[in-house]
Amino acid sequence: MSAKRIHFVGSDHAETPAAIRRLKDYYGQAELGSADVIVALGGDGFMLRVLHQMVESGLPVYGMRMGRIGFLMNGYQDDNLLERLAQAKSVSLNPLRMQATCVDGTEHRALAINEVSLIRQSNQAAHLSLSINGSTKIDELVADGILVSTAAGSTAYNFSARGPILPLGTGALAVTPISPFRPRRWLGAVLPSAASIEIDILEPKARPVSATADYIEFRDVVRVEVVEDRDTVLKLMFDPDHSLEERILNEQFR
Repeated sequence: MSAKRIHFVGSDHAETPAAIRRLKDYYGQAELGSADVIVALGGDGFMLRVLHQMVESGLPVYGMRMGRIGFLMNGYQDDNLLERLAQAKSVSLNPLRMQATCVDGTEHRALAINEVSLIRQSNQAAHLSLSINGSTKIDELVADGILVSTAAGSTAYNFSARGPILPLGTGALAVTPISPFRPRRWLGAVLPSAASIEIDILEPKARPVSATADYIEFRDVVRVEVVEDRDTVLKLMFDPDHSLEERILNEQFR
């Protein structure tokens, strides 16, 4: 990629402001509307926020790690940035689209790059019903919650909840229970990415549940629908020796 017009953004990490100033002084700061690429300095959490905020721009995002966790980031360097951008490989991701209906009847929509998660809000376990493509698969799941993960997010919360790692390009989604009590033997499912996933909260007032798309939370939900948004394409850029596909693959052998 030949990218000369760069729009820099940075997290609130202690070292980021000085690094941003150095980069802007050397490479300049293009306005978002005229930029070729967004360069984001921070960690994975910041990268998710940038992708959410910049989704309408359609610009690729190249991350450089400044925080402790940087699975979605490249290493930080001041020099040779134009050469690195020219050699970087682009990865296209489709996010999840969540529609959540709350107890008061309001409806909310949000995108999730990593996962959509439903979590109990009280000390009582959530009681959930799970349907796939309109067909009920689990009448009653008693658990702390449940999540739906993309391949890109499968090494994050999904993996911590003992869900499967999904290599990029598999065309699959992971549905993983969080601390399930019933049914005891159900550990989750791997579904085609075209699947429509519907989750109903069986006792929403007595056992309230929140729904979160990455970091966007809605509380007291009664129903959540999740599908892959194939009309939205997010582009991340990685150094050739820092392939996201390879990193996700390698996580299965750690």
